[in-house]
Amino acid sequence: MSAPVTLGVDIGTSSSKGVLVDGAGRVIASVSVRHAVERPRPGWVEMEGLTWWAEFVELVHRLMEHPASTGREIAAVGVSGMGPCVLLTDARNRPVRPAILYGVDTRAAAQIDRLTDEIGEDEIVRVGGSRLSSQAAGPKISWIAEEEPQVYARARRLFMPASWLAHQLTGAYVLDHQSASQTTPLYDVEAEGWHDGMWARYAPGIEQPELRWSGETAGVVSPEASEQTGIPAGTPVITGTIDAWTEAVSVGGHGEGDLMLMYGTTLFLIATGPVALRTPSMWTTAGAFPGTRNLAGGLAASGALTDWVKDLTASDYARLLAEAQASGIGARGLLMLPYFSGERTPILDPDARGVVAGLTLDHGRGDLYRAALEATAFGVRHNVETMRAAGADIRRVVAVGGGTQARLWLQIVSDVTGLIQEIPTVTLGASYGAAFLAAGVVASESGRPPCIDAWNPTAQKIIPDPASRSAYDELYAMYLDLYPATRHITHALAARQRGSAPIRLETP
Repeated sequence: MSAPVTLGVDIGTSSSKGVLVDGAGRVIASVSVRHAVERPRPGWVEMEGLTWWAEFVELVHRLMEHPASTGREIAAVGVSGMGPCVLLTDARNRPVRPAILYGVDTRAAAQIDRLTDEIGEDEIVRVGGSRLSSQAAGPKISWIAEEEPQVYARARRLFMPASWLAHQLTGAYVLDHQSASQTTPLYDVEAEGWHDGMWARYAPGIEQPELRWSGETAGVVSPEASEQTGIPAGTPVITGTIDAWTEAVSVGGHGEGDLMLMYGTTLFLIATGPVALRTPSMWTTAGAFPGTRNLAGGLAASGALTDWVKDLTASDYARLLAEAQASGIGARGLLMLPYFSGERTPILDPDARGVVAGLTLDHGRGDLYRAALEATAFGVRHNVETMRAAGADIRRVVAVGGGTQARLWLQIVSDVTGLIQEIPTVTLGASYGAAFLAAGVVASESGRPPCIDAWNPTAQKIIPDPASRSAYDELYAMYLDLYPATRHITHALAARQRGSAPIRLETP
């Protein structure tokens, strides 16, 4: 029998990934399966919860059938997933409706306003750390209760992708503290526990999940789950957490003073420190580990935006990146707002929309792609400046995710922000982080905890080019001006997209 391995599986927005890792952090096998979310109405983003388990089973079988896995036995299971999501199930743990996804789903605007009026913004921030936004899971639970009362009447439990996989594997009903802290206003960040009063008022009839930290054991694989997956019964399963936090774990980006940039379908930022920092336009959360707090933010579209340009132009990434490189700083006079899916932080505006300013008949697809890359970089800078203004001590930046394969994109972000980015050897992301957390469970028995710096050392650093700073400073100032200058028009267009009438332009 070969040395044991740990399994990490992550359920993402556009795909699910699985990885087998040995005790030294070497990737033995890696597989993925793509999927699509459902967008039944403007502002709605959903996915069937049963798909998460079906894809987990598929990934495990494909991993164990991989030639490199011959003779290997899974010693522990790590789980991760996008979030915060709202998957409600009935008393028999059957989903009562598709899961409502994280901040990209903006349906609960009315509930956000109502809860804010009822509770008061100061009290919401005091309890949950952040004011309500489309990222918060609490208003989405209220939306189901108000808009689908017959569905809600059957609901008894709340799951997210990681906790759903843990439940399917072990039967445990648990949720990690980090995910729970994004169910605002249901979780008390300072007390590190459910706020019973808020829960009774805004999640009535739903059983509270038991709270654990992400690397703690949720339970062991049941005989039923073993039969479906082939994982030996009795194998420990971690509680897991939201993918962005697992990504931070995967690159050692969850220490005090760290900032993790996750380049994915969306772009996520997590700054870690010892105390809870509060600012109206960012998210204050519990960390992945005891004693840590995070100030987090996210762009609603990053990889999704570059995908859009690729599909629109019927091109491929290699060609677009080459043409974007040739386009040069400022995309030959183009400036883009990346709010194609609304925007999360720091503007918290679900009705924001994408803007491309400066277009002429001389511009080509490479210019458009360059403008998209620069737009996301300006969005990162806007978030970082907001974090620092709130007191975040950012001393080290680690980048992870599929977008790290595009060197030009990384260079533009460093040039725009002035940040040195460390790129780790392994950039698989959350699935790798989940496998690392699972290895911690195995190591707890042997007394030899794994070290992520040994597993995944830094491979390269992206250094800002000082020659580009002046030009990007000028463009960034215009970027900041472009949103308020066009907001009254894009809000009116967003209302038209929802079929609202009459359309009245706001006074800018």
